[in-house]
Amino acid sequence: MANSHRGEIEALLDGRPHRMCLTLGALAELEAAFGDDDMLALAERFGSGRLSARDAMRILAAGLRGAGLQISDEAVSRMQCEGGATGYVDIVARLLAATFGASEAPAKASVEETAWPAGARAEERRPADPFPGTR
Repeated sequence: MANSHRGEIEALLDGRPHRMCLTLGALAELEAAFGDDDMLALAERFGSGRLSARDAMRILAAGLRGAGLQISDEAVSRMQCEGGATGYVDIVARLLAATFGASEAPAKASVEETAWPAGARAEERRPADPFPGTR
């Protein structure tokens, strides 16, 4: 069972429940994979509202490994999720919310909700500060 106080979530992949957690090691892995310099850059990347399928796969894989599962990105890329793309987006959103301390994870995110509307002004696309009061 997932412990939300430790930033864990539970996700159903390939019809089985899996615990997921973005530990410090998992976040370091994602920094390296995405070429980000620090956790703030990583949080801003995730807060942008736009993630590729490859980004989502890497986040899911890092979350599974962070919870102790020995699994490759390639194996994660073949895992199935109820709800298809929307299901993956929901898992990623819940995992990021648990990791970066959002007050409440979205109940169900849709693919459309993860992209900014066409023509949105730059200030509308700016992610919320994931670490308020630290600058």
